[in-house]
Amino acid sequence: MKLLRYGPAGQEKPGLLDGHGRVRDLSAHIPDIAGQALLPDSLRHLATLDVDSLPLVAGVPQKDLRLGACVGAIGKFICIGLNYADHAAETGAAIPPEPVIFNKWTSAVIGPDDDIQIPRGSTHTDWEVELGVVIGKGGSYISQDQALDHVAGYCVVNDVSEREFQLHRAGTWDKGKGCDTFGPTGPWLVTPDELDDIDNLHMWLEVDGKRYQDGSSATMVYKIPHLVSYCSQFMSLQPGDIISTGTPPGVGMGQNPPVYLKGGEVLRLGIAGLGVQTQRVRGASQ
Repeated sequence: MKLLRYGPAGQEKPGLLDGHGRVRDLSAHIPDIAGQALLPDSLRHLATLDVDSLPLVAGVPQKDLRLGACVGAIGKFICIGLNYADHAAETGAAIPPEPVIFNKWTSAVIGPDDDIQIPRGSTHTDWEVELGVVIGKGGSYISQDQALDHVAGYCVVNDVSEREFQLHRAGTWDKGKGCDTFGPTGPWLVTPDELDDIDNLHMWLEVDGKRYQDGSSATMVYKIPHLVSYCSQFMSLQPGDIISTGTPPGVGMGQNPPVYLKGGEVLRLGIAGLGVQTQRVRGASQ
């Protein structure tokens, strides 16, 4: 299934994408794509529904029908740094001996096609296409061999980053990662049965039509079972939490010379099987 949330910001309703690319409403079955609706029993129930009998929503998704973030009421937005060998190389950083964990504040979350706002004082706003893992069944101290049983699905995340805030403002990376609008998520949550090989997904990102990132989840250092298990050693994972698993090479910071967003650009990014995002970038004064 491809689960989604549609409608005006703050008023999104749950839906799914049918085989013709149209949105079907799920409001009669679940209140939101969030929390308990992401538990295995709930997902199994949704998979038994007759899709053609569900109410058809007017409009074309991502054209004249806005999509919100594909998960509502996200509890924790956990991110993993330097988790692609080729991205670590472009930044001159060593592969970390354990996964690097940082956070995006949930106030950063926006829909997949909503505008990105460059924060005041920013001169180093950057992009990162990432594979997001959505937790279904929660837990602590999850073993690697059971980790995928805790995954409800996968989605595209743009880990928008302000590098000067992140690296040069004293403290952890979080300052440059959680600014408002820095967490476009979606367009849909794709359940695991729809993906043949999560460890070999093409990932890409373009700025004004120029492709900067063109990589694969195959170069991920710490794979998804390891990350789910590892994160659960330090915090309980709960339904609707997201783990954003790192980015392949091609970020603005890695260019020679570096390239950063100023405002006015259009970003397009996607992951095979998980959909495409498009964001306009608004300058700090806009």
